[in-house]
Amino acid sequence: MIESRLDRTRVELADFLRRRRESLSPLDVGLPSGKRRRTPGLRREEVAALAGVGITWYTWLEQGRTIKVSAAFLDNVARVLKLDEVERRHLFLLAHQRPPPMAGHAWCELSPLVRRLLDDLTLRPAFILNLRWDVIGWNVAAQQLFGFADRNPAERNMLWMLFGDDRLSGRVLDWTAQAPQVLASFRRDFAQAPEDAAMLSLVESLEAVSPAFTMLWRRHDVHGKCEGRRSFLLDGIGPVTFDHSSFIVDAEKHLRLVYYAAVADHPRSVAFEEIVATAP
Repeated sequence: MIESRLDRTRVELADFLRRRRESLSPLDVGLPSGKRRRTPGLRREEVAALAGVGITWYTWLEQGRTIKVSAAFLDNVARVLKLDEVERRHLFLLAHQRPPPMAGHAWCELSPLVRRLLDDLTLRPAFILNLRWDVIGWNVAAQQLFGFADRNPAERNMLWMLFGDDRLSGRVLDWTAQAPQVLASFRRDFAQAPEDAAMLSLVESLEAVSPAFTMLWRRHDVHGKCEGRRSFLLDGIGPVTFDHSSFIVDAEKHLRLVYYAAVADHPRSVAFEEIVATAP
């Protein structure tokens, strides 16, 4: 059974590489078109030369033979064949390599469907974070709790809102215990794009204004997603406790929905929901 599956995968690998090679012209990779070719696309020897790999090993890979190649080999082939991130990952999986990490990027656009999802969550604060923890969309309830629209767009970042000033963190009860968990969760995301200029700029800016951030950042703690219970002191209501968690809405763009639900059957939770229900 396992051998049959591996044989089938090698056939898929061979077909995938051949079709991608044949879809490119010499001009696509900076080669002269030369004389008329008998076969479409690039030749195997051209792919091997451009990738800096041996023609024999590339030929065997494309033929689906039982060989092992390095991640660098596959990356070079993916570059020459102009594979995108999804195709590159597919190549690695077909070649029985561990899938490579998707390149980290702070995506800043929200799809209409995700926008509808936020609006459908009428009484529960919900917002969308990108990899940098920029808040790129929110619903009415989240506006009531976090005041995203009242902030300068450049500071509409959850990490900045919690560590850059005390307008939000000053309302979080037991912030001293919450802060390490928040930052250890962000470090997990930072590791996906440690060379990204926007990520580095955020960290440098926070180190310049927040001794607490600097101290916690240098501890190098790493946790999974930030979830649990968090209490806020809300004007006109008092302390309100929420259960919160996050859910991936687009793995390739590193977008996730952060969802807060006021603890049920609590008088102040009811008061918060009444305020949300009457908000314009």
